[in-house]
Amino acid sequence: MNHEHIRLPAEWEHQDGILLSWPTSDSDWADILDQIEQVFVQLVKQISRFEKVVIVAAKIDYVIGRLNQENICSNNIKLYAIDMNDTWTRDCGPITLYRAGKPLLYDFGFNGWGLKFAADKDNQMNHLLAEKHAFSAPMTSQPLILEGGSIESDGQGTLLTTSECLLNRNRNPHLNKSQLEHFFSTQMGIQKFLWLDHGYLAGDDTDSHIDTLARLCPNNTITYVACKNRSDEHFVALKAMEQQLSEFRTIDGSPYKLLPLPWPQAKFDHNGERLPATYANFLIINDAILVPTYDDPADKYALDVIQTAFPTHEIIGINCSAVIIQHGSLHCLTMQLPQGTLQ
Repeated sequence: MNHEHIRLPAEWEHQDGILLSWPTSDSDWADILDQIEQVFVQLVKQISRFEKVVIVAAKIDYVIGRLNQENICSNNIKLYAIDMNDTWTRDCGPITLYRAGKPLLYDFGFNGWGLKFAADKDNQMNHLLAEKHAFSAPMTSQPLILEGGSIESDGQGTLLTTSECLLNRNRNPHLNKSQLEHFFSTQMGIQKFLWLDHGYLAGDDTDSHIDTLARLCPNNTITYVACKNRSDEHFVALKAMEQQLSEFRTIDGSPYKLLPLPWPQAKFDHNGERLPATYANFLIINDAILVPTYDDPADKYALDVIQTAFPTHEIIGINCSAVIIQHGSLHCLTMQLPQGTLQ
């Protein structure tokens, strides 16, 4: 397959919709179900203004009732009865490519971020959606463990990722770096690899997913989390990450424009464990950006930085204080379905 004809789109390209998995009382969300449902209500309310929302849920009628309570009634909402282990569709949802200009869905293996959590139901979601004719594009299964949150594309052949996640022995132990690069270049059209070797978030279960640390934006821009507090446990790793980002070059050899995101105050759960609050975990939709906020003094500044990266988009804050209790944030809950993928 000639990589010229296959392309991994950027998240800011036009989308048909966003995929969500509604939280249930059978999941780890049981203790804070009301709080997390409120986040989902806000997500559906905002996303459905701009594009379709595809929701998988164990009990469809319950979700419809919940949305009706909030007066959210839209032709842009589509529900499918599918049982899930959890709600992180970013990491088990389909990854869309364009081959000869036509959309193609890849269904990768999902193993619960390196066999940390049960993922048997999550792993079936894409095929169940395909069986229910949710997609108008064809889907193929790929012989690789890969999560959507671990890769960033500029749509022009550049891939930004972290070696901590993609080269971890708990994902694809039979493949080394050059074998992985071969797969990405032949099957996904990648010509330039940006491997981040530094950067982590306390409380993160994903082995340093790129979408919690640094994000590709239009016009050769990267937004990234920066920590100025020398006494913070993240300071050294994030400083090294910043240095490495400054050394990265685009396909045509120019440096990236770097936009540092602020660092929220440390957030902890009731056991005193630090939670991975990050502003990098924003979601790009058609004409708007949904940004996680945390009832924090830095929230407003984070929204301003993201507005700089996306000057023509509406910037919308979504309070994700409940989401980080389960060690993810807003982008982790969602997967974009690019143009041409939905029926």
